[in-house]
Amino acid sequence: MSGPLASASVERVRAALVAASAPDTIVALDHTARTAEDAAKAVDCPLGAIVKTLAFMVDDRLVLALVAGDRRCDALALGRAFGSASAAARADADRVRAATGFAIGGVAPIGHPQSLPVAVDPSLARFATLYAAAGHAHCVFVTAYDSLLAMTGGTPVPGLGIEARPG
Repeated sequence: MSGPLASASVERVRAALVAASAPDTIVALDHTARTAEDAAKAVDCPLGAIVKTLAFMVDDRLVLALVAGDRRCDALALGRAFGSASAAARADADRVRAATGFAIGGVAPIGHPQSLPVAVDPSLARFATLYAAAGHAHCVFVTAYDSLLAMTGGTPVPGLGIEARPG
């Protein structure tokens, strides 16, 4: 294997798929998947079928929100899902890399050096096939909603993914 598929970050995602008894569905893309819009174009799927892995701080701990590409994360719902009265705040790039091992734009929902709390947008279940970052801006893996929940240990949080603001 060469190119992005051989990167250490992608290998961590591959190892997490194997550990979860999931198939290795990682694919290298000709174009970047750094944003949900880019990923949807690259794999030719609806924007909502892209899993955005977003890192937030809830009080003093880093948590992940897995949100459909056509939605935005409700920071207050995320904070409440983890027992806080306050809205979650976006984590900075250094903290994201330290906790997940991935750079922003390639954060995968699996393959982290330590277990992280995960909230999942139930609207992802609208799609039979989902695409998530695989540790590199040119790689994604294919999965399904139930598999994503099982692999991440994530909890569905109603109201987590809210309609994106126009423009």
